[in-house]
Amino acid sequence: MKPRILIDVKKGERRINLDFKKRQDFSSAGFLFFLKLILILAVGFNFTLGLALAPTGSDAQAANQSNEEERKILESQLAELEKQIAGYESTIEQYQKQGKTLKSEIDRLNAQIKKLNLQIKAVNLNLEGLDQEISSTQSKIGKTEDNINLQKEELSKILESIYENEKKGLMFVLLENPALSDFFGNLNNLLAVQDSLRITLEMVVALRDELVDQKETLGLERADAAALKAYRDAQKAGVQKTQNEKNDLLKITKGKESEYQKILTETKKTAAQIRSRIYEMLGGGEMNFGDAYKFAKFAADATGVRAALILAVLDKESALGRNVGRCAYKEAMHPTRDIPIFLEITKALNINPDSVTVSCPNADGAFGGAMGPAQFIPSTWKIYAERISEITGSNPASPWRNADAFVATALYLKDAGAGGGSTSQERQAAARYYAGSRWRSYLWTYGERVISKARQFQEDIDILSG
Repeated sequence: MKPRILIDVKKGERRINLDFKKRQDFSSAGFLFFLKLILILAVGFNFTLGLALAPTGSDAQAANQSNEEERKILESQLAELEKQIAGYESTIEQYQKQGKTLKSEIDRLNAQIKKLNLQIKAVNLNLEGLDQEISSTQSKIGKTEDNINLQKEELSKILESIYENEKKGLMFVLLENPALSDFFGNLNNLLAVQDSLRITLEMVVALRDELVDQKETLGLERADAAALKAYRDAQKAGVQKTQNEKNDLLKITKGKESEYQKILTETKKTAAQIRSRIYEMLGGGEMNFGDAYKFAKFAADATGVRAALILAVLDKESALGRNVGRCAYKEAMHPTRDIPIFLEITKALNINPDSVTVSCPNADGAFGGAMGPAQFIPSTWKIYAERISEITGSNPASPWRNADAFVATALYLKDAGAGGGSTSQERQAAARYYAGSRWRSYLWTYGERVISKARQFQEDIDILSG
């Protein structure tokens, strides 16, 4: 699924305007139309929303203060762990630069084990903070839903009143109140009810969007937690795997440098092997690694982001274009944020919107809708489209065109801070690419895996570059 990063970018303010105005007349036909409209909307919303009652000021302030203090403590602990991890990463890189010797490889593996153990601690801290977020979001949803029945009852009373007066008709109201003052008094009361219902309905419609966002946030948080737990388990297994790798290496070589060098010679990759590696790119058919690298290098030269990192992100997002989603846009995309823009994009490209697939929603209800190899959601693609066109010359830029997709990925990574070239900056940028403001939960689950893949690609690139 594509970067929720893109979910966070310029999330526009949503306003509901039903264009209702206070009526100056009280025609039976007009009022009946208004009643029908209300009933239709009420059925459509299924009255699943209510006016949320906020906690008292003192309670809310105390809760927010407590959460903020806990958050700061967790962030401080995480920052210290990340600093230690960065130290081990620097050590690992130094061993790699020293040249391939048995001793340097053993030292590298030992440093890798220590790094993995620190990452597990960092993930546990992230999970602790995420549990607090999930609890808070669940509480917000619960408060909203607890007040649904109260609001339903109030709306029901208003609708019943409108219905009863509608049955009487304007003439009956006049005859029932021979005094004009009484007649206009009752009429004003009915108009006030009408206006009150209009205001209440507008509030309910606005709250509907809030509740949709709350539930999506909860879905994202649950997905984050699941990803973190899976990664933690993988890292625990990784510690054991690395330990076994070290033991096997010592066993095979019997501690002799000559034996280690023999193994290196046998397993060394060649440029021919790398170039022959085939990828199926959406829009470009089958291409080998060498061609994929050309796209990545073009994007790298234009943005300053490493080609290996661009390739690694695209590999994680869509397997370099082979997996771009299996869902139709109508069932996957956010209905107001993304579908209208998606239709604009496909119309400009003369593409049938029903002919392309996008990423699916996740199991917890978070929206999908990411497009093409770079897996941008439509609202984010629109933000980057002009900049992409300036670099590639495509007019309009297409999420399904390889050159445009590579450049889109590079631009986003650059904006997320990857241009500096340090491992920590690239890891953070990759996490932001995937999760936006929730990047910290994916610093290791997504970011570290991208960095690991980028190292592999960099080795290939170095060989291809001679």
